Amino acid sequence: MNNPYKSVPVRSYEITPKETYLSRRDFIKAAGVVAGSAALAACAPQVEEVTSTAPVHNFPSMSDELGNPANTFEEITSYNNYYEFSTNKEAVLPLSKGFTTSPWTVEVTGMVNKPKTYGFEDLLSLFTQEERIYRLRCVEAWSMVIPWNGFPLASLLKAVEPTSDAKYVRFETVYRPEEMKGQGSPFYPWPYQEGLHIREAMNELTLLATGIYGETMLPQNGAPIRLVVPWKYGFKSIKSIVKIELTDQRPDTLWNTVASNEYGFLANVNPNVDHPRWSQASERRIGELSRRETLMFNGYGEQVADLYDGIDLSLNY
Repeated sequence: MNNPYKSVPVRSYEITPKETYLSRRDFIKAAGVVAGSAALAACAPQVEEVTSTAPVHNFPSMSDELGNPANTFEEITSYNNYYEFSTNKEAVLPLSKGFTTSPWTVEVTGMVNKPKTYGFEDLLSLFTQEERIYRLRCVEAWSMVIPWNGFPLASLLKAVEPTSDAKYVRFETVYRPEEMKGQGSPFYPWPYQEGLHIREAMNELTLLATGIYGETMLPQNGAPIRLVVPWKYGFKSIKSIVKIELTDQRPDTLWNTVASNEYGFLANVNPNVDHPRWSQASERRIGELSRRETLMFNGYGEQVADLYDGIDLSLNY
């Protein structure tokens, strides 16, 4: 039977222990320093001169399971939706410099048997860090391919033991308007909040990301820890998390509160359901000139479609 979702399961080479990934990157960096080869220059054309201290962030082996190459480190870290800092994507990077990410704690509470507040260092040491190369599809109809480092949200939830009454997981971003000037805007209900059904939260693809390209997460990308839900539009992947709460009530979310007709709670990538103001049938991959077809569930249908059996997916908004 043909699969309608054009998805390929996550393979072993897409989930790599962080230590192995870092060793691979260091090896390639060293090779570039010694050889100064044209091949390395081709992998990172924006770098005119390679030195022993220049990070090498792009090389041919970095691609997703569909063969899409990862976006460059520079693209990923300089084009960011992060309204807590600015509504201008290019302004987020300079405005987020100096954002305090240490010390940092994440409180896990609500309908769990073992509520706990974790220091960020605890999250790094208690949960095995992996590399996951995921597509990110923004509701604005642009996309990227990003090499994340992190660990499955399910690992954390299992550690706190959700009760049988828990149906949803609510997430909350830090509220720090003295550093995040965008939080001074009266047009949004701060702090940023998001939510998932517990079945979505327990899916193996759902990631708590702690880094990108094998490096520590940067402020403009949601440091020190953010959610990544690759089959949903990017606004579901909340940044700079300080609280995770399990509840039996569907949580309010920022964008659904602001405009429920445009930003639904479900928010699965769905090329058949247009945004009220633009088509979702195609997308612009950052760094490419032509548009490409949008895949149902962003191409992850084999892993997640069964979560929505019996649900009318036309009600995405």
